[in-house]
Amino acid sequence: MAFTIRISGHAGPVTVELGQSILDASMAQGGPFPYSCRAGNCGTCKCRLVSGEVEMTPYSEFALSDAERARGLVLACRAVPWSDCEIALLGADDQVVHPERDMRCRIAAIDALTHDIRRVELVIESGGPFTFSPGQYAEVAFAGLPARDYSMASQPDEDRLRFYIRLIPGGTVGAYLASRAAVGATVRVKGPYGSAFLREERRTPLLAIAGGSGLAPIQAIVDRAVALGWEQPIHVYFGARAARDLYLLDHFERLVAARGPAFRFTPVLSEPEGATAYRTGLVTDAVRADLCDLDGFTAYLAGPPPMIEAAERLLPGLGIDAADIHADAFYTTHEMDKDAAE
Repeated sequence: MAFTIRISGHAGPVTVELGQSILDASMAQGGPFPYSCRAGNCGTCKCRLVSGEVEMTPYSEFALSDAERARGLVLACRAVPWSDCEIALLGADDQVVHPERDMRCRIAAIDALTHDIRRVELVIESGGPFTFSPGQYAEVAFAGLPARDYSMASQPDEDRLRFYIRLIPGGTVGAYLASRAAVGATVRVKGPYGSAFLREERRTPLLAIAGGSGLAPIQAIVDRAVALGWEQPIHVYFGARAARDLYLLDHFERLVAARGPAFRFTPVLSEPEGATAYRTGLVTDAVRADLCDLDGFTAYLAGPPPMIEAAERLLPGLGIDAADIHADAFYTTHEMDKDAAE
């Protein structure tokens, strides 16, 4: 038995065999879906079920919230049809399609940003050109080690790819970067992936919340918005444990000086070591205290899953529509999740 799936804007129907997901069938038949994890974790293949019946196999609440499901949204990678269906792709500002590349790169620079975060810069040697949207990530494999997902902190037009990588105690990639990695070493990079990219056509006020190495995609998003001459307010919150975990302060303070009141940067320490001039507590508590009305804002979140979970719960109550909250926080089969990874 097979079902016919019609996709708005796509020339021909997609035939889906019994038990097959819409995404798997679409990929095999040249369909139009953007995708990334293919496991119900990232939300990249989110779409609208216009008609028909599907069964949703297990997926992450970060990829598809209950509110989105109630509005008829589904994940193509988890949607198994039980009838003929019609699917509508989301609006153009919710989609981005860049060619997926499998590239050979080499390490051009490694330096310490904090005691446990390394800035790693790569030069592409083959497999490019690599295009991506600020906020996206790539799969990075060092020296034959298992691949990990890391967000680009660099801009698409820069001649180097830049990543901020946390050194997890006991982690294989962390141990490699801390002691054995050297300039000139080969690195394999695949991508781009992810749906938490800057919506450049939606010039709304921006709220960006970062934690740890999640500052990488947030920097990419914010730098791009500033380069575009974003006239709406931009609020950036950076959560860290202690002052020694903060980095890129000079970069964001320069943006504050250049943009004035339209740009705010707020570091927040959850476990300060002694007296401090910085805000303290949870970063989401600081957002709640500062911004009581976020109607019309677009939010970008990147960092450890508990921080993402807390922000996802908080922001709708402050006025941000769930559809305007973007995060690629998810749990994978890797040792750690993206942005809180090594």
